[in-house]
Amino acid sequence: MKTILRHGTAILIFSATATVAAAQTSPADVVKTYADIALAKFEDSLATAKALDTAVGALVATPSESTLKAARDAWKAARVPYQQTEAYRFGNPIVDDWEGRVNAWPLDEGLIDYVDASYGTESDQNSLYTANVIANPSLMIDGEKVDASRITPDFLQNTLQEAGGIEANVATGYHAIEFMLWGQDLHGTDAGAGERPYTDFDTANCTNGNCDRRADYLKAASALLVADLEEMVAKWKEDGEAHMALMERGPEGGLATILTGMGSLSYGELAGERMKLGLILHDPEEEHDCFSDNTHNSHYYDSEGIRNVYLGSYTRIDGTTVSGPSLSAYVAEKDKALDEEMRGKLGATKSAMEAMVSRAETKEAYDQMIAEDNREGNETVQAAIDGLIAQTRTIERIVAALNLGDVALEGSDSLDNPNAVFK
Repeated sequence: MKTILRHGTAILIFSATATVAAAQTSPADVVKTYADIALAKFEDSLATAKALDTAVGALVATPSESTLKAARDAWKAARVPYQQTEAYRFGNPIVDDWEGRVNAWPLDEGLIDYVDASYGTESDQNSLYTANVIANPSLMIDGEKVDASRITPDFLQNTLQEAGGIEANVATGYHAIEFMLWGQDLHGTDAGAGERPYTDFDTANCTNGNCDRRADYLKAASALLVADLEEMVAKWKEDGEAHMALMERGPEGGLATILTGMGSLSYGELAGERMKLGLILHDPEEEHDCFSDNTHNSHYYDSEGIRNVYLGSYTRIDGTTVSGPSLSAYVAEKDKALDEEMRGKLGATKSAMEAMVSRAETKEAYDQMIAEDNREGNETVQAAIDGLIAQTRTIERIVAALNLGDVALEGSDSLDNPNAVFK
């Protein structure tokens, strides 16, 4: 800044150099915004999980069509902020190590409760395929008799989750709760979701037996989800483990973390494992929210999570916004055309996802879209996959432009080696 006296008046003139310096976005500020948004997203996930827990309590206390619907609606609402947190996976090992407790899928639901005869009675890969803990107060796990008389959060997390070292034995988290609220979707690629009756929780007018234990399971799983999210909220506070681990990587390491999460979710996880795999196999068992037919929304909010991380702005469930210096602004200062390309790709993916959501809400569910004989539905899903792949390619160019070194993104056989899917 220069000061010039002209006719006795002091005139302040700001040099071009000072103006540019003031406008610059620092990597440290970008990483701080990223951390602030993480905390907000997990706080919203916790708030909606608590609302779900309240609705579950009401269902168990007074089972009815209305309390079951309210619990289902609360579950769907809880998915909105949580799915947007998934952009924090892959780059943050603390989140990835924890994620399996809350969002693991697919699951062998016969571990938990009764299933239809079409499910079968045994699996070469899973001795607990039809263990049905709700109907059985004791189980055999790895050749040892296990007391299952009390269904508690501790039992679910420390005994039943991944019992026998088998990932398909999912006993906790959103999808276990989803199964409890909807039951199996037996419609295949026809219209309809799970149809569990509210009387499955009504001890006075019980259907399918063991209504007291089924209620205990649902309450325990819901309480555990709240506890798990409380843990992750604490980890993203300024003195929390995840926040501190991120800051310890330094500004450049933080940028690499952000782009690893964005690219891995965009490509290997969402475009590949969650979308292309099901489309290749035309298999509704490969859809993410398979009991509730809510998959279209889960995919949409995953993609929104990628977008709001890049733009450095997140709209909370109360309508307020958490925002700050963004990766977009930082990239634009290095290469404006590259930032415009990234924004354009994110916008194209958003449009494709919105078309998929619109189709799901007006014509057919996601599991119908991926059916073998549904050309238009397949094309709708493929368009969203194509958008995710295209934006990942730009993410890779951003990594190179910022000289961040070796940033490894998750792959998927369904995208990289489709023939392996059928082996």
